[in-house]
Amino acid sequence: MTDRPALSVALEDISKTFGPVHALRPTSLSVEPGEMLALLGPSGCGKTTTLRVIAGFETPDTGTVRIGGVDVTDLRPNRRNLGMVFQNYSLFPHMTVGQNIAFGLRMRRVDKATQGQKVRDALALVRLAGFEDRFAHQLSGGQQQRVALARALVTDPSVLLLDEPLGALDKNLREGMQFELRQLQKRLDITSILVTHDQEEALTMSDRVAVLSAGEILQVGPPSAVYERPRNRFVSEFLGTANVFEATVERAEGGRLALAVAAGTATVRSLVPGEGILGGRRLVAVRPEKIDVARNGDGIPARVVEHVFRGSYHAYSLEVPGRAVPVFAYRQTPLVDGAALAPGDAVRLGWPAEWLVLLDDEAP
Repeated sequence: MTDRPALSVALEDISKTFGPVHALRPTSLSVEPGEMLALLGPSGCGKTTTLRVIAGFETPDTGTVRIGGVDVTDLRPNRRNLGMVFQNYSLFPHMTVGQNIAFGLRMRRVDKATQGQKVRDALALVRLAGFEDRFAHQLSGGQQQRVALARALVTDPSVLLLDEPLGALDKNLREGMQFELRQLQKRLDITSILVTHDQEEALTMSDRVAVLSAGEILQVGPPSAVYERPRNRFVSEFLGTANVFEATVERAEGGRLALAVAAGTATVRSLVPGEGILGGRRLVAVRPEKIDVARNGDGIPARVVEHVFRGSYHAYSLEVPGRAVPVFAYRQTPLVDGAALAPGDAVRLGWPAEWLVLLDDEAP
């Protein structure tokens, strides 16, 4: 691999339609040099279309694509110096590992001696030294994924595009590969864009996450910021479980709101940062792991409906009088008062005010 500089990627007012479907509404997005950005969202949200526009496989209806500040909107894919890894790896079954990796070099008419050295370097990079003469069917899923990655990197691309690259792997292998791929990306300092629908994968692998829905980017930020401080209900519920409550603004002063949060028949008052109108109705959210659960004391009365042990934590579904949907709470060990709660147990719920997130959505 050469010491090429990391380049930025910028989308400026990009849009794309397929017939009546708005795959991408006017969208602007920037990726810093050496950054790993995750495009996260459900199927049909526009994340793969965004990646294909960057790669040059789709021509946008409007807008500009820039790589390293250069307008590449009208350049063919093979002129953009990009590496790409697909979910199904797209390895040629009739070629050996070495031939698969060297394919892009041959297309660029690199001499055979240089090809051989670059293939060996790429295999060493992904910890597959000595695998040149094997075929894809002789490799495990994780090894095939590494070969696909080596093939994408062997041409020294300026930007690496990853389209659900770990989707075909089982859970344990996928989690291990997330860390491996992230470490490799950091070591190479290569600007990378990851498409995924897996929330944990996006949080684990990226410097920033862009959450998409219906062709629009709803929020962009560091994983912890997007998770802890979602802007709206969609982001809060897509990026993990969220308990959403309705709230009324009782007072607004100095950039803070005094809220009356309706939790079924109970009301919780909280002071949170934000702007609002006196009497306005807003939605607020709190993550299950931020919910305090106690057998006694003050708080919202609730009853345990279901308890599930998930290895590292206990998950509870709780019924709150007057509330149509359950409240979810996650508890790490030690458990509540030293023991797991059982269905039917009466408890009290609460949360620290700083973990209550004011959403942009108005209450219905």
